Amino acid sequence: MNILLRKVKFDEKEILRNLLEKYSYEFSEYTKNDVNSLGLYGYRYLDYYWTEKKRFPYFIFVDNELAGFVLVIDLPEVDDRETDFQMAEFFVMHKYRRNNVGKIAAFTAFDLHQGRWQLKAHPHNVGSCIFWENIIKEYTNDDYELVKSYPGTEYEDGSLGNVYFFETNKK
Repeated sequence: MNILLRKVKFDEKEILRNLLEKYSYEFSEYTKNDVNSLGLYGYRYLDYYWTEKKRFPYFIFVDNELAGFVLVIDLPEVDDRETDFQMAEFFVMHKYRRNNVGKIAAFTAFDLHQGRWQLKAHPHNVGSCIFWENIIKEYTNDDYELVKSYPGTEYEDGSLGNVYFFETNKK
């Protein structure tokens, strides 16, 4: 199985927008978000990935098939900690889950963006929390910090996010 990340081109923005709808639908189980009057969730930051320099949109491909996306930004999740990168959004379609696609995509993103990271996970999305705990633990050789229910990281449903702090600098 060949798994790779490829930067999303401007003329592929609509494809990413479509995948973001699938992602938002799944995530609404935890955030309790509703669709808008057009029946869409929307993603208010999408255009910024082509107008701001430090936003990095990637598609995940498995054997040349579109399998998801990774959105990396340089903005901190929490302001009282310095950061170089944050995992803004991460999505692997169901067909490709549980066979290392997510792990390889995450590791590739970490390799591409060396530095201090912050990553927020919704505490009720248990599968995501387990995934990120395992991925970050393995990638950093257990050298990370997890702060559960970090103040100021509220999701739309009022839940406080669990925030991981770690570095990806290659030694």
